[in-house]
Amino acid sequence: MDSCLRSLTRISISTIFLAILLSSFSFTCTEAYDALDPNGNITIKWDIISWTPDGYVAVVTMYNFQQYRHISPPGWTLGWTWAKKEVIWSMMGSQATEQGDCSKYKSAQPHCCKKTPTIVDLLPGTPYNQQIANCCKGGVINSWAQDPNNYASSFQVSVGAAGTTNKTVKPPKNFTLLAPGPGYTCGPAIVGKPTKFITPDGRRVTQAMMTWNVTCTYSQFLAQKTPTCCVSLSSFYNETIVPCPTCTCGCQNNATHPGSCVNPNSPYLASVVNGPGKNSFTPLVQCTKHMCPIRVHWHVKLNYKEYWRVKVTITNFNYRMNYSQWNLVVQHPNFDNLTQIFSFNYKPLTPYSSINDTAMLWGVKFYNDFLNQAGPLGNVQSELLFRKDKSTFTFEKGWAFPRRIYFNGDNCVMPPPDAYPYLPNAGSRLSFSLLALLMACSAVFFVFV
Repeated sequence: MDSCLRSLTRISISTIFLAILLSSFSFTCTEAYDALDPNGNITIKWDIISWTPDGYVAVVTMYNFQQYRHISPPGWTLGWTWAKKEVIWSMMGSQATEQGDCSKYKSAQPHCCKKTPTIVDLLPGTPYNQQIANCCKGGVINSWAQDPNNYASSFQVSVGAAGTTNKTVKPPKNFTLLAPGPGYTCGPAIVGKPTKFITPDGRRVTQAMMTWNVTCTYSQFLAQKTPTCCVSLSSFYNETIVPCPTCTCGCQNNATHPGSCVNPNSPYLASVVNGPGKNSFTPLVQCTKHMCPIRVHWHVKLNYKEYWRVKVTITNFNYRMNYSQWNLVVQHPNFDNLTQIFSFNYKPLTPYSSINDTAMLWGVKFYNDFLNQAGPLGNVQSELLFRKDKSTFTFEKGWAFPRRIYFNGDNCVMPPPDAYPYLPNAGSRLSFSLLALLMACSAVFFVFV
């Protein structure tokens, strides 16, 4: 009997351990899932367009199928590991950052002989004989929803010491994508349906010899250890201004780590901003209680009979970063009745087609699509006018405030719900009215006396 109990105990412990192990794997796999863009990813298509005596020529294209997450300057960096002993003879539209050891090639020198090449885009202004379509944008790729005409980046690569048929050629492995920092995880290259190309005159269609597809997904947890933005709230019906939570993106520790933030009134501000590390990706933020590079403020401004109005302000506290082509994603149930928006572009996002509660906002080109670094010009703002739906509209219980806000694809930290500006209750309004009445009566009494 005791042996049976011991065996059952071992089985139950083993079962629990296995369940915990499997659940941990499942959490790891869902880190990159974004509920507001469930199908968002960057897809890399590797199209072999012709064979050469010792390898092939391929066109590699990165498609940004993310609704609102783009690749900002200084742009993407793509890497992989060759399956065999391949070399890169030449490239158009991009370049390898290192040539590597090509000493065994006595006559013609390959462009790159590294087993793990690192590829970057060429800059605008590259000579035309080194370009192909969709190249040479400094690695910048816009998001699919914000700029559907510029959501791809391409380059051409001539590969040697590789297979020369579909059966002997091997795809690269261990793809990595920096955009421009970490955050993306790429899967293996999978054989796909050969890509078809239409000639410029539209009268002929050609086909790739072979196509490999690689899918890369983004995780904010991998991109940075701390949040990058926060949200503050206010309203016309309550004097309380709810700030970003303290230490949202870090805490001030200039005493133990000097230079962790900058006082905007410091006489040494210019020297600190332009000093060592000015080209670093590490934010140099203004000293605040929240220590976030970006703050989004949502102010419930006015209440009309049929409408209500909100003011949105985005403030940049980062002295090392200007945000071009920025965007904001806001989730609120009244976006299905958005009537007018001032000085921002607007696009509804409907990942679940029956629900229209998410909006993507971004600046008007040449007007406010550029968010300047921290300082007097480091903010953009707009106002939104909503029509009231009598079946759902209320100012009670924080309904007028957003459920979720993203800036440039990163989730911003919201204040706790119990801190939201509350609507004064009937008791407070009654006491205020009685006080006003007593004061009015007193004034009349003293006038006539």
